[in-house]
Order: sequence, then structure tokens, then C-alpha cells
Amino acid sequence: MAKILVGLSGGVDSSVTAGLLLEQGHEVVGGYMKNWINDDNIAGDCPWEQDVADAHAVAEKLGIEFRVIDLIDAYKERIVDYLISGYQSGITPNPDVFCNREMKFGAFLDYALDQGFESVATGHYVRKEVEANQNGSLLRGIDNNKDQTYFLSMMTQEQVNRGRFPIGEYLKPDVRAMAEKMNLPTANKKDSQGICFIGNVKMSDFLRHYVPDSPGEIINTEGKVMGTHKGLHLYTIGQRKGHGVASPKHGIAHVVVHKDFSTNQLVVGYENTATEGLYSSTATVKQLNPINHEFVDGQRIEAQPRYRAASIPALLEQIGTDEWRVFFDEPQRALTPGQVCAFYQGEKLLGGSVFQTIH
Repeated sequence: MAKILVGLSGGVDSSVTAGLLLEQGHEVVGGYMKNWINDDNIAGDCPWEQDVADAHAVAEKLGIEFRVIDLIDAYKERIVDYLISGYQSGITPNPDVFCNREMKFGAFLDYALDQGFESVATGHYVRKEVEANQNGSLLRGIDNNKDQTYFLSMMTQEQVNRGRFPIGEYLKPDVRAMAEKMNLPTANKKDSQGICFIGNVKMSDFLRHYVPDSPGEIINTEGKVMGTHKGLHLYTIGQRKGHGVASPKHGIAHVVVHKDFSTNQLVVGYENTATEGLYSSTATVKQLNPINHEFVDGQRIEAQPRYRAASIPALLEQIGTDEWRVFFDEPQRALTPGQVCAFYQGEKLLGGSVFQTIH
């Protein structure tokens, strides 16, 4: 049996994760990752103290050791600075994907290995299998509605090998039922929302605290001025609401289709496939990350350009040392530089990459 450090977040998924590993006979310790305490008083709900209390209560109920692990400095350096610099440079970063690589299976895993643990476990809805080469691969979770492989697409092979994901074999209602059967205090706690580890804080409020507003014109695709924006970093391609331009009477919504940093203009167009910039079939990606097997030029894969998007058949073409092009079989809506594209073969997660430019 293994010595495992479970990332107890104070939610039901990680609570059941710890309970299942105990039932399997492992030596389990619960660890709360203290990454953010909102000392800057950013507007929004940041319930870290309640989450710590809930995680501690779960550990007590299970009879396991509980630790609060201070990773605030690593979180600021690896996630907060990444977010701010990304938005300042005009891209739309993905904190949830990089939280997993840099924090849960980065700084947290480093701590675990230093403390003599063999692996870390989280409440992700993913499955893991060991291939013939003895390396781990990740498969979509049984619960299609909760599958979280997309968020693990930038993990390294070593991180996957060290990870445990016991609830990936279950549906969410089953996890709730197990929590009640174990009499866990988090059995009926609502799932958390918002930025990874920060809580119910709006991204716009978070950014406004660190990046000053830089107002400019909102124009349509014909160049007509439609209003004023508060700063290009506060908007993303494909955004339907919150840009300040009312929809016309015939009901076709305005959406963000382009951010022109040379003129500080936000461009909006109508929500349809004919609007230039809204739908794309080709994108250049960098930071190509294979989990188990290297990608090859001309490889056919299924590409998922965002969390809730469908996986679309696509072709990978290498065009440079660290530069590849993705050719989607069908045009995709609102592909955005900085966002992550996950690659699959059926249920198997092959890895991921970061959108660089959209064509």
C-alpha cells in the first residue's frame, strides 16, 4: 500500500477521494493547499478559511492527519504573475489548467515527495491507466458531464505517474452518495466556482486590481463607433455579454471578434458564421505537451479547444521547433490566443498545447 497526500480542498470530491483511498488500505494524509488569502481585498467571495475548516473536519471524521501547506509564494509567482502578464500582453490565459500543472502537481507534489509520500491524489473526474511502457495515461472520467481531463492536458508524464484519481470511475451523484454513507461533513456542500484557488471572484475584478483600465473605442466590423470599452484585457474573443453594445432589434447578438492593441479598439460583430474573426479552422499552437507518447507531424487527433467544447477531428502539422499548426475538420468558434487546446484519441488524453495565433 502507498503513502498518499490527498489535496483536501474542503469540497465533496476531494473528501470522497480521501475516503476511498483509506478503504483501499493506503496510508493517507490530508493536505490543504493555502495558495490565496485575498490580502488585497479584491471584491468577491474568497472562502479559504471556511474551506480549511471543512477540510479539517473531513480529516477528523476519517481519522487521518491534516496539514495546511503554505504555497502562497509559489502561487503568486506561478499563477498570479502568469495571469497578469498574459492579460497585459493581450492573450487570455487559462489559470485552471496551469494551476494543475504548476500547483497541485507542481509545488504540492514537490512538497509531498520531500515529505516521503509516493503520490498525491485529487478529486478530479479522470481515470488513469498504466500502459505497456509502465507510464500512466489519462482517460476521460466516467461522468461525461464532469470529465476534467481537459484541465490536466498540460501535465507532464512524471506528474501523471505520481497522480491518483479514484473518483474518476464514478458519477457525481454516486460521489455524493458515498460522502453521505461515509458521514462526511461536506456531503451536501455546493461545488466551488471562480478562479482556481481564489473562489467566487470575477476575473474582471481580479484584473482591475492589478491592471489599470485603459478605455478606448468599441467599433463594429465596418468601423462604426459603437461605444467605449474599459480596457482590452477585460474582454475575450466570442464574448456575448458585458461588452456594453446592445443587440439590434432583430435579436442577433453582438460579440467580440477582435482586439486591436495598436489602436486600443475593441471590435464587435454579429453572432453568425459569416462574421470575420469569429470562426476559424486553423490555429498555430506552442508549448505542445505530450503526456505519454510524442506527437508526430501529420498526426490525426481529436482537438478540444475549450472545456465545454466538443472534441473535433483535426490534423497536427509541425511548422517549427516548438510550433505546430492545428487544422480543424470543422470551423471553431472564438479560438483565443493563450487558451489551451487538449488533444485526444477517443477517451484517451494525449496532451495539450496553447493557442498562439488564429488563422
